Amino acid sequence: MEFARLASLFVAALCVGIMAGVMGLYANAIMPGLRRTDDRTFVGAFQAIDTAIINPVFLATFFGGLVFTGLAAVLHLGEEVRAAFPWIAVAFALYLAVVIATVMVNVPLNDGIKAAGDPDEIEDLSAVRRDFNEVRWVRSNLARTVLTLGSFACLLWALVLSGAATT
Repeated sequence: MEFARLASLFVAALCVGIMAGVMGLYANAIMPGLRRTDDRTFVGAFQAIDTAIINPVFLATFFGGLVFTGLAAVLHLGEEVRAAFPWIAVAFALYLAVVIATVMVNVPLNDGIKAAGDPDEIEDLSAVRRDFNEVRWVRSNLARTVLTLGSFACLLWALVLSGAATT
């Protein structure tokens, strides 16, 4: 049981930490870089990036963060490891907010820009970019970045507490 507790918490921290990096990369490099481009480059590049990121590794990591954090919380309900539980519960709540923001804000915006079609065949690229609502996407991603970092920090502290509980 101890191995399952620590393993689930470790995998949760690993997944959420990777997602913090992904969200941070979008916030600090990808979107600022795309912001400086013309409409054609923005639409084409964003479509290509979003198509590429939807893959088994990303999806397993993104949803694995939620699943393994939830599992770690359940496995840390016992008296001997209860000190870590509140940190894991907060991490779960923060990361759940990330998943909800992603599904409610970012994915629909991503799908909308991809639905516009091939940039070579779009008559009004500026309208597609404007309809994408870059400002809303960036704000949502900034919130996701902060929430994911908070979740990651909580999971790291829970790992410290769980390790201390076993010694």
